[in-house]
Amino acid sequence: MELEKVSNVAKSATKRWYDDACGAALAMEFVGERWSLLILRELMFGPRRFGEIKAHLAGVSANVLTQRLVSLEEGGLLRRRMLPSPASVPVYELTEWGIEIEPVFQALGRWALRSPTHDPMLPLSPASVMLSFRTMIDPARIGDWRASVGFRLGGDRFVARVEDRELPIVRDEPDGADVLVECDTTALVMMVYGKWPLADAQAAGRVTVSGDGAVFERFVTLFALPPKLAPLPRGKGD
Repeated sequence: MELEKVSNVAKSATKRWYDDACGAALAMEFVGERWSLLILRELMFGPRRFGEIKAHLAGVSANVLTQRLVSLEEGGLLRRRMLPSPASVPVYELTEWGIEIEPVFQALGRWALRSPTHDPMLPLSPASVMLSFRTMIDPARIGDWRASVGFRLGGDRFVARVEDRELPIVRDEPDGADVLVECDTTALVMMVYGKWPLADAQAAGRVTVSGDGAVFERFVTLFALPPKLAPLPRGKGD
Protein backbone atom coordinates (compact mmCIF):
# COMPACT_ATOMS: atom_id res chain seq x y z
CA MET A 1 0.00 0.00 0.00
CA GLU A 2 2.84 2.40 0.89
CA LEU A 3 4.65 1.68 -2.39
CA GLU A 4 1.42 2.41 -4.25
CA LYS A 5 1.20 5.84 -2.59
CA VAL A 6 4.82 6.65 -3.51
CA SER A 7 4.17 5.60 -7.11
CA ASN A 8 1.08 7.82 -7.37
CA VAL A 9 2.98 10.84 -6.01
CA ALA A 10 5.84 10.28 -8.48
CA LYS A 11 3.47 10.06 -11.44
CA SER A 12 1.63 13.22 -10.44
CA ALA A 13 4.86 15.18 -9.97
CA THR A 14 6.02 14.96 -13.58
CA LYS A 15 5.10 13.41 -16.89
CA ARG A 16 7.11 10.24 -17.50
CA TRP A 17 8.59 9.01 -20.76
CA TYR A 18 8.74 5.40 -19.61
CA ASP A 19 6.33 3.21 -17.66
CA ASP A 20 9.26 1.40 -16.09
CA ALA A 21 10.56 1.11 -12.52
CA CYS A 22 14.13 0.46 -13.68
CA GLY A 23 16.64 2.92 -12.21
CA ALA A 24 18.22 3.43 -15.64
CA ALA A 25 14.81 4.39 -17.05
CA LEU A 26 14.38 6.93 -14.25
CA ALA A 27 17.87 8.30 -14.94
CA MET A 28 16.86 8.93 -18.54
CA GLU A 29 13.92 10.97 -17.26
CA PHE A 30 16.40 13.32 -15.62
CA VAL A 31 19.24 13.51 -18.18
CA GLY A 32 17.99 11.79 -21.34
CA GLU A 33 17.12 14.93 -23.29
CA ARG A 34 19.66 16.28 -25.76
CA TRP A 35 22.27 18.59 -24.15
CA SER A 36 21.32 17.69 -20.57
CA LEU A 37 24.39 15.58 -19.81
CA LEU A 38 26.71 18.06 -21.49
CA ILE A 39 25.28 20.90 -19.42
CA LEU A 40 26.10 18.92 -16.29
CA ARG A 41 29.60 18.33 -17.67
CA GLU A 42 30.17 22.07 -18.00
CA LEU A 43 29.18 22.58 -14.36
CA MET A 44 31.34 19.77 -13.00
CA PHE A 45 34.11 22.13 -11.88
CA GLY A 46 32.00 24.90 -10.40
CA PRO A 47 29.35 27.53 -11.16
CA ARG A 48 28.94 28.95 -14.65
CA ARG A 49 26.97 31.82 -16.11
CA PHE A 50 24.44 31.15 -18.84
CA GLY A 51 26.71 32.63 -21.52
CA GLU A 52 29.69 30.58 -20.35
CA ILE A 53 27.71 27.35 -20.62
CA LYS A 54 26.39 28.27 -24.06
CA ALA A 55 29.86 29.22 -25.33
CA HIS A 56 31.11 25.67 -24.73
CA LEU A 57 28.11 23.85 -26.24
CA ALA A 58 28.41 24.41 -29.97
CA GLY A 59 25.03 24.24 -31.65
CA VAL A 60 22.72 24.71 -28.67
CA SER A 61 20.24 27.58 -28.95
CA ALA A 62 19.55 29.96 -26.09
CA ASN A 63 15.95 28.77 -25.98
CA VAL A 64 16.85 25.08 -25.73
CA LEU A 65 19.55 25.77 -23.16
CA THR A 66 17.04 27.68 -21.03
CA GLN A 67 14.59 24.77 -21.24
CA ARG A 68 17.23 22.24 -20.24
CA LEU A 69 18.44 24.35 -17.32
CA VAL A 70 14.89 24.66 -16.02
CA SER A 71 14.33 20.91 -16.40
CA LEU A 72 17.58 20.02 -14.60
CA GLU A 73 16.78 22.47 -11.82
CA GLU A 74 13.30 20.98 -11.39
CA GLY A 75 14.90 17.53 -11.28
CA GLY A 76 17.18 18.58 -8.44
CA LEU A 77 20.48 18.24 -10.32
CA LEU A 78 21.40 21.92 -10.38
CA ARG A 79 20.46 25.19 -8.75
CA ARG A 80 20.40 28.81 -9.86
CA ARG A 81 21.72 31.51 -7.55
CA MET A 82 22.91 35.10 -7.70
CA LEU A 83 26.54 36.02 -7.27
CA PRO A 84 27.09 38.63 -4.55
CA SER A 85 27.68 42.29 -5.36
CA PRO A 86 29.35 43.77 -7.32
CA ALA A 87 28.83 40.96 -9.88
CA SER A 88 25.13 40.43 -9.06
CA VAL A 89 24.58 38.01 -11.95
CA PRO A 90 22.91 34.59 -11.93
CA VAL A 91 25.00 31.42 -12.14
CA TYR A 92 24.15 27.74 -12.30
CA GLU A 93 25.82 25.10 -10.18
CA LEU A 94 25.40 21.42 -9.49
CA THR A 95 23.65 20.27 -6.34
CA GLU A 96 25.32 17.70 -4.11
CA TRP A 97 23.24 15.03 -5.85
CA GLY A 98 24.13 16.43 -9.27
CA ILE A 99 27.85 16.15 -8.50
CA GLU A 100 27.37 12.43 -7.87
CA ILE A 101 26.87 11.91 -11.62
CA GLU A 102 30.63 12.16 -12.32
CA PRO A 103 31.21 8.36 -12.15
CA VAL A 104 28.43 7.98 -14.72
CA PHE A 105 30.34 10.27 -17.09
CA GLN A 106 33.51 8.31 -16.47
CA ALA A 107 31.86 4.97 -17.21
CA LEU A 108 30.18 6.32 -20.35
CA GLY A 109 33.44 7.86 -21.52
CA ARG A 110 35.48 4.70 -21.11
CA TRP A 111 32.77 2.66 -22.81
CA ALA A 112 32.22 5.00 -25.78
CA LEU A 113 35.90 5.66 -26.47
CA ARG A 114 36.31 2.01 -27.42
CA SER A 115 34.32 2.70 -30.58
CA PRO A 116 36.47 2.91 -33.73
CA THR A 117 34.22 5.77 -34.87
CA HIS A 118 35.44 8.13 -32.13
CA ASP A 119 37.00 11.27 -33.63
CA PRO A 120 39.48 12.85 -31.17
CA MET A 121 39.85 15.92 -33.38
CA LEU A 122 36.30 17.15 -32.77
CA PRO A 123 36.06 20.20 -30.47
CA LEU A 124 36.39 19.68 -26.73
CA SER A 125 35.50 22.19 -24.04
CA PRO A 126 38.03 22.86 -21.27
CA ALA A 127 35.73 21.19 -18.72
CA SER A 128 35.47 18.14 -21.00
CA VAL A 129 39.26 17.82 -21.19
CA MET A 130 39.64 18.10 -17.42
CA LEU A 131 36.92 15.50 -16.89
CA SER A 132 38.67 13.21 -19.37
CA PHE A 133 41.88 13.49 -17.30
CA ARG A 134 40.00 12.41 -14.19
CA THR A 135 38.53 9.53 -16.19
CA MET A 136 41.61 8.25 -17.99
CA ILE A 137 44.18 8.66 -15.19
CA ASP A 138 45.96 5.39 -14.38
CA PRO A 139 46.66 5.35 -10.61
CA ALA A 140 49.32 2.67 -11.10
CA ARG A 141 51.38 5.12 -13.17
CA ILE A 142 51.33 7.77 -10.45
CA GLY A 143 53.04 5.79 -7.72
CA ASP A 144 54.19 8.13 -4.96
CA TRP A 145 54.66 11.09 -7.30
CA ARG A 146 53.11 14.40 -6.24
CA ALA A 147 52.89 17.50 -8.43
CA SER A 148 50.61 20.35 -9.45
CA VAL A 149 49.87 21.39 -13.02
CA GLY A 150 48.12 24.65 -13.89
CA PHE A 151 46.21 25.18 -17.13
CA ARG A 152 45.10 28.31 -18.94
CA LEU A 153 42.77 27.23 -21.72
CA GLY A 154 41.36 30.38 -23.27
CA GLY A 155 39.33 32.04 -20.56
CA ASP A 156 39.31 28.99 -18.28
CA ARG A 157 41.77 28.29 -15.50
CA PHE A 158 42.35 24.95 -13.76
CA VAL A 159 44.74 23.40 -11.28
CA ALA A 160 45.30 19.63 -11.31
CA ARG A 161 47.06 18.08 -8.32
CA VAL A 162 48.62 14.64 -8.59
CA GLU A 163 48.47 13.22 -5.07
CA ASP A 164 47.72 9.95 -3.30
CA ARG A 165 47.22 8.23 -6.68
CA GLU A 166 44.33 10.55 -7.46
CA LEU A 167 43.82 13.66 -9.58
CA PRO A 168 41.66 16.32 -7.92
CA ILE A 169 41.05 19.24 -10.30
CA VAL A 170 39.59 22.63 -9.43
CA ARG A 171 38.70 25.64 -11.53
CA ASP A 172 41.07 28.24 -10.11
CA GLU A 173 43.95 30.54 -10.94
CA PRO A 174 47.06 28.36 -11.33
CA ASP A 175 49.28 30.55 -9.16
CA GLY A 176 51.97 28.51 -7.44
CA ALA A 177 51.60 25.39 -9.59
CA ASP A 178 54.80 23.50 -10.41
CA VAL A 179 54.18 24.11 -14.09
CA LEU A 180 51.76 26.28 -16.05
CA VAL A 181 50.51 25.15 -19.47
CA GLU A 182 48.82 27.66 -21.80
CA CYS A 183 47.28 26.34 -25.01
CA ASP A 184 44.02 25.42 -26.72
CA THR A 185 42.20 22.21 -25.91
CA THR A 186 43.07 20.52 -29.21
CA ALA A 187 46.81 20.98 -28.63
CA LEU A 188 46.44 19.71 -25.07
CA VAL A 189 44.63 16.57 -26.21
CA MET A 190 47.27 15.96 -28.86
CA MET A 191 50.04 16.16 -26.26
CA VAL A 192 48.33 14.01 -23.63
CA TYR A 193 46.53 11.38 -25.70
CA GLY A 194 48.29 11.70 -29.05
CA LYS A 195 51.71 11.81 -27.36
CA TRP A 196 52.73 14.87 -29.38
CA PRO A 197 56.15 15.81 -27.92
CA LEU A 198 56.13 19.00 -25.87
CA ALA A 199 59.17 20.32 -27.74
CA ASP A 200 57.36 19.91 -31.08
CA ALA A 201 54.24 21.63 -29.77
CA GLN A 202 56.34 24.53 -28.50
CA ALA A 203 58.21 24.78 -31.79
CA ALA A 204 54.86 24.96 -33.59
CA GLY A 205 53.75 27.79 -31.33
CA ARG A 206 50.82 25.77 -29.99
CA VAL A 207 51.75 25.78 -26.30
CA THR A 208 53.54 27.96 -23.75
CA VAL A 209 54.98 26.32 -20.65
CA SER A 210 56.18 28.19 -17.57
CA GLY A 211 57.90 26.54 -14.64
CA ASP A 212 59.19 22.98 -14.59
CA GLY A 213 58.47 21.55 -18.03
CA ALA A 214 59.67 18.12 -16.88
CA VAL A 215 56.63 17.97 -14.58
CA PHE A 216 54.27 18.32 -17.52
CA GLU A 217 56.24 15.81 -19.58
CA ARG A 218 55.73 13.26 -16.80
CA PHE A 219 52.10 14.31 -16.33
CA VAL A 220 51.19 13.33 -19.90
CA THR A 221 52.41 9.76 -19.27
CA LEU A 222 49.79 9.13 -16.55
CA PHE A 223 46.85 8.50 -18.87
CA ALA A 224 45.72 5.38 -20.72
CA LEU A 225 42.89 5.24 -23.25
CA PRO A 226 40.78 2.06 -23.40
CA PRO A 227 41.56 -0.35 -26.27
CA LYS A 228 39.57 0.16 -29.45
CA LEU A 229 37.12 -2.38 -30.75
CA ALA A 230 37.85 -3.88 -34.15
CA PRO A 231 35.92 -2.11 -36.93
CA LEU A 232 32.72 -3.88 -37.86
CA PRO A 233 32.93 -5.75 -41.19
CA ARG A 234 31.15 -3.94 -43.96
CA GLY A 235 28.61 -5.77 -46.14
CA LYS A 236 29.02 -5.98 -49.89
CA GLY A 237 26.23 -3.48 -50.38
CA ASP A 238 27.81 -0.84 -48.08
